[in-house]
Amino acid sequence: MPEVLSVQQKSALSQLAPGERLLAHGIVVPVKSAEGIKVKPGVIGGRLGDHLMHRFGAESGDAMSIAAAMPPTSGALLMRVTDQRVGLVRHLDGTPVWEIPRTWAAQVERRPRLQLMARFRVHYADGSWLAFLTARRRTIEAFTTALNNNGATDGS
Repeated sequence: MPEVLSVQQKSALSQLAPGERLLAHGIVVPVKSAEGIKVKPGVIGGRLGDHLMHRFGAESGDAMSIAAAMPPTSGALLMRVTDQRVGLVRHLDGTPVWEIPRTWAAQVERRPRLQLMARFRVHYADGSWLAFLTARRRTIEAFTTALNNNGATDGS
């Protein structure tokens, strides 16, 4: 009987090259596109929360960095790590939003949880990084294993 795949799995496997292996995938929200907690209009706390969420710790790197090349996005995306690339795709249909060669991603760093979602950074070969949020700690662990070990598995 054929394996039944979830929508996320189908999206993660969408448009892979022949022989390309999916190592990890999970729903993430880029911090630079996340929205802060909404409060009454005109209240300083709401505007301050949005400002801190968007500006503080969302990314590092100059205008020519790998991190700066990520286009503006909104909402949740599916991050996938394969043996050839790392990218963000739409979680319902697998449409690529932004992808880079696997060798450009250096490591994943788990960050302190400051809100309901877990936070992590993906560091790139040029020293830049992007911060992401996810609902599950095990998503970060899967990305950490896939990226920090350069995609190596027990069988490689």
